[in-house]
Amino acid sequence: MDTGLLIALLNPTIALALGAAFLVLWFYQRHRPYLAVLAASYCLSASGFLLQYFTLPLGIVATKLISNICFTIAACCLSGAIIARYGRRVPYFGIGVMAGGGLAAFAWFMFVQPDLTWRVLSMNFGFGGLSLLVAVELRTVRNNGPEKILVALALLSALNFTARTLIVVIAHGPFPSYDGFYGSSYWTTALLSHALLSLLIALCLFTAAALDVLKALKAETHTDPLSGLLNRRGFQERAALLLDQCAKAGFPVALVLADLDHFKALNDQHGHEAGDRVIADFAAKLRFATGARGAAGRIGGEEFAVLLPLSDLAAARLFAEAIRTFYSAGAVDGLPPGTRVTASFGVAARSGAEGLAPLMRRADEALYKAKRNGRDSVRLSYERPETAFVPEAVSVG
Repeated sequence: MDTGLLIALLNPTIALALGAAFLVLWFYQRHRPYLAVLAASYCLSASGFLLQYFTLPLGIVATKLISNICFTIAACCLSGAIIARYGRRVPYFGIGVMAGGGLAAFAWFMFVQPDLTWRVLSMNFGFGGLSLLVAVELRTVRNNGPEKILVALALLSALNFTARTLIVVIAHGPFPSYDGFYGSSYWTTALLSHALLSLLIALCLFTAAALDVLKALKAETHTDPLSGLLNRRGFQERAALLLDQCAKAGFPVALVLADLDHFKALNDQHGHEAGDRVIADFAAKLRFATGARGAAGRIGGEEFAVLLPLSDLAAARLFAEAIRTFYSAGAVDGLPPGTRVTASFGVAARSGAEGLAPLMRRADEALYKAKRNGRDSVRLSYERPETAFVPEAVSVG
């Protein structure tokens, strides 16, 4: 087997292997459709390269057209999948203009004004435009992971498709026909550069997929499945991070603990399924009220915690009162009409560089006062760090 054929088979072999790998990933992660699109992209790319060397019974002209259609669809799929992976809206119009323009020019210089050199330039400029489009879309992604490398690779691909092509065509072109074309410096550099860039891009995307899996696993270990809130471990880690950030910035922080009133009796009377609905309903309201600025978690069976950055004792008290009033006035699906479910709240504001454990202890003392003094109320805990005074919950509700 000659060296030229070995080089020719390099790209389709690499592309098929990568396509199969992405297909396997998608099989186990069906909720990430971009992986299937990547698999299709690499498989189409392999078909395009094979059709550059093996002519179909339709003839050489039709074979070359089908080959470049495969390349074009593969490039569109790759561009769209990369952009979609990072949560950006796929610019279908821009992709269509770049890819369609290149393919239309290719067809013009094949059927209307036959010219192999301009066909080469047309396709490469179209792919270069797609690469630049990907770089532009990813430049606004704020993470510091593989996407930054992908931006660099997209820019490098754009240079490869445009600058390299122009330099080689000017130095060794033009190409009057396909005779000797596949042994030219253009085709050799095209094959080698494509193989290298394909591998590098695929490695970045595999890394991104692995990070997605790790992130999902971490979320599962830190999330309570019933309520959808952070579990105790997740809440403690998130709260510790927020406390550290607020301490450095000098921002106030407050903690709200909540406990569903008479929850055991409700479970005994209406069943555990009803109890689960009560927890899920309360958690949904808590999550909505907390938003993205704080941390909300289910830290016990019917006990919840919310850490509120940028909130002092008064603001946290208003937050707790709003939740208490809103929740006690509503009905829970699945419970008999007129069944009233309430919650008690304990609130503590951070004092100085106080850690999470003492802050939770003080909020828990306030919550205990609320439970002992009639429930369905909010109690506050005051701190005097300059003395050995033990904080006492003071009723405001």
